[in-house]
Amino acid sequence: MAMLKPMSPLTATRQPCPPGACNCEREQLLEAPEPDLRILNLDRQAEKVLIERLENIQSLDDLEHMQRRLFEQLGIQLMIGPGFNEVRSMRGIGIHIADQPGLCRKTRQSIPAAIRRALEKRPEIAYRLLDGHDLLRDT
Repeated sequence: MAMLKPMSPLTATRQPCPPGACNCEREQLLEAPEPDLRILNLDRQAEKVLIERLENIQSLDDLEHMQRRLFEQLGIQLMIGPGFNEVRSMRGIGIHIADQPGLCRKTRQSIPAAIRRALEKRPEIAYRLLDGHDLLRDT
């Protein structure tokens, strides 16, 4: 079994989005004095693997592990918690990605969508998430 090599922050493998199609601010990222280029390691193939992995999370611990790995490897800050209003469905759970130059608009949409699909498949993860915020304390 081959060991995974850490991604080099110097290799920008993600192809730029067509002009006007995205608001990823890739150019501003590349022109920054000390840019964090980790996000550019997320090429389209790696994104497919990431989305599939997020869709198949098995537990809240697994989801939290993925949050940590997204930050460590790509610099993506993912926040998941109850929304501002009542949580009556998976749509009531807030899944937000912090603004980050270089993060493609499609990726910014596909990560929360994949997590929602996983929560719909395994609602016990959502219940544990809500319980962690004391929303199910009296039930």
